[in-house]
Amino acid sequence: MLWVDHIARIRDHQDKQAFAELFHHFAPRVKGFLINSGADATLAEECAQDVMATLWNKSHQFDPARASVATWIFTIARNRKIDLLRRQRRPDPEDLTWGPQEEPDQTDVLALQQETIALGAALAELPAAQRDLIEKAYFGDLTHSEIATQTGLPLGTIKSRIRLALDRLRHAMK
Repeated sequence: MLWVDHIARIRDHQDKQAFAELFHHFAPRVKGFLINSGADATLAEECAQDVMATLWNKSHQFDPARASVATWIFTIARNRKIDLLRRQRRPDPEDLTWGPQEEPDQTDVLALQQETIALGAALAELPAAQRDLIEKAYFGDLTHSEIATQTGLPLGTIKSRIRLALDRLRHAMK
């Protein structure tokens, strides 16, 4: 079956039958992929639904010269899972503690200060292009796709630079 034709029918004619066939084929596979990559069933189901809605809404962005339909869909799934996991890690305001808290152990405070200084120095030693991407990804809390949109750099370049920067930081922090 030529899935590219299905995407074109969705893009050009909002063809519900083509979408239903794509959904029937890919949604269970996306859900399984997400579960196999560590997501719980609820997150996988939510993410799979979101991926398929994205397919419907952004079918015009599919470029068969860049990827197959399956690659495009599973890339959306992977990115959506990362986005959802990042959102889950953020604390809700009601989960934040208020008022006086127990003083931390001074040894822990000193160790954290030393690690922070070492990390700052290691970040300063990175090439500017890598440091900028690390700051956007980890301090700006942007996804790789959002960074690509913001900077105009190819997604692969962003991933490579971040991976290289993280390797350099790991070695510097040892």
